[in-house]
Amino acid sequence: MNLEEIINYRRSVRHYKDQPIDTDKVKHCIELATLAPNSSNMQLWEYYHITNREMLKKLAIACLNQQSATTAQQMVVFVTRQDLYRKRAKEMIELETQNVFKNSPIAKQEKRLKSWKMYYGRIIPFLYFRFFGIFGIIRKIIVNIVGVFRPIVYQVSENDMRVVVHKSCALSAQTFMLAMANEKYDTCPMEGFDSRKVKSILKLPYGAEINMVISCGIREENGVWGDRMRIPFEEIYRRI
Repeated sequence: MNLEEIINYRRSVRHYKDQPIDTDKVKHCIELATLAPNSSNMQLWEYYHITNREMLKKLAIACLNQQSATTAQQMVVFVTRQDLYRKRAKEMIELETQNVFKNSPIAKQEKRLKSWKMYYGRIIPFLYFRFFGIFGIIRKIIVNIVGVFRPIVYQVSENDMRVVVHKSCALSAQTFMLAMANEKYDTCPMEGFDSRKVKSILKLPYGAEINMVISCGIREENGVWGDRMRIPFEEIYRRI
């Protein structure tokens, strides 16, 4: 299928066939999901690929026993890991240092190295650090002062940064679902779940958060609830 066909094929499937799907193909789709765009390339995500039948049953209960979960052949839980920002920032400094030495003229290397070390060594840790909302307030005060003199990003509260991490993870989840559609496998992104139970089942650390649970399988004939509906394009499209 071409991209348009893949996008049209993908639907949120509510009922799957009792038919196994290839675990390796699903794993490859998760690998493709890691190529999704994400904020500052921080990749603050993890993927939990559930194939064990007992674990699937437990997750189905945590997903409120909705049919998308109870009939799923496999599930993938997309998890945000904002708590890993220091580790990821350090990895990005190492990556960008290599990129500078590999791709930049010698005369510009020192300046660019300094810029990357400032960004990932100081700015990113300052933006992602959380402490009961206090640091978010400090960041908001700073950007509102700077914003008087020049354009600046104002969404820097602790909740704003949490949203940034979840947006990046959601982009990865969408990439995964399109990759699955290309394999003629079906998915359903579920936001109706008991996050505490899911975290407990997967034994996730305190700093991890569930972005969404995606069930996987092959659709039954009645697996899609009716025709696709979208708001008329003319109503939502603005050309400027």
